[in-house]
Amino acid sequence: MRAVIQRVTHAGVIVDGTQIAAIGSGLLVLLGVENGDDEKSAEYLAEKTAGLRIFEDAAGKMNLSVLDCAGEVLVVSQFTLLADCRKGRRPGFSAAAVPKLAEPLCDYFVAQLQHRGVKVQTGQFRADMKVDLVNDGPVTILLDSHRIF
Repeated sequence: MRAVIQRVTHAGVIVDGTQIAAIGSGLLVLLGVENGDDEKSAEYLAEKTAGLRIFEDAAGKMNLSVLDCAGEVLVVSQFTLLADCRKGRRPGFSAAAVPKLAEPLCDYFVAQLQHRGVKVQTGQFRADMKVDLVNDGPVTILLDSHRIF
């Protein structure tokens, strides 16, 4: 699994002209599920995401997690994070898991965040989404579960 995590002051998702999710201060997580990913991958990323100390403490140091700040998380599935652009100019997506495998793992990732006490909202799997955000900092972190094994 691959996640692009952005610290945000607010973020939201619009589908077909209707806002389906919105958060205040917290994290926007763009999540891509790769072939071969499993629940262990989702658990690892959820643990890392919930515990990432990328919010400032009273001294102005990045020392607090989203849990410490009582922040929220917006999770948006995004298979394009698995794009392979090494050849030619058109990205290939063969590394991305097929939807029937990816959707349950996205749901499991969300459940794992919630299990850790994180308030979570989500985009809509396989929908054409408009994602609105204000990146705070900017702070953007890339996590990849395959780089741990």
